[in-house]
Amino acid sequence: MDVYGRIKELGYELPPAPPKGGIYKPVKQSGNLLYISGQGATKNGVPAVSGKVGAERTIEEGQEAARICTLNALSVLDAYLGDLNKIKSVVKLLAFVASAPGFNSQPKVVDGASQLLKDIFGEENGVGARSAISTNELPGDITVEIEFIFEI
Repeated sequence: MDVYGRIKELGYELPPAPPKGGIYKPVKQSGNLLYISGQGATKNGVPAVSGKVGAERTIEEGQEAARICTLNALSVLDAYLGDLNKIKSVVKLLAFVASAPGFNSQPKVVDGASQLLKDIFGEENGVGARSAISTNELPGDITVEIEFIFEI
């Protein structure tokens, strides 16, 4: 199925690519791999989900933040590639979850991103390697930030 059709079928739409927040490339290509700079839980450059999971935010709200990060990454890829159907597979996610002391369910939070990619690209191509890391702070007090590697 067409990636755009699948995104729509799942009830989502691609947001505009988020503005850059520093000196970096949103996408860096090396061979057939695309490295996506960290994407936060923002909409139109403004934090959409903020605060720490385990304090101000629930796991479910953290999962929504992870989905927002994923949609932002796909919008950056769309701007770079011009066609998300060129994506062959998800290679890796490196996720950072702003966490309250004692919160240790970061993998459950990042499942929000992983499940969305699996739903879009399928079990074989949509599930890659992954790390889910706790952090005490993220830029703009966002709840989740994720780096992605895709294969084209």
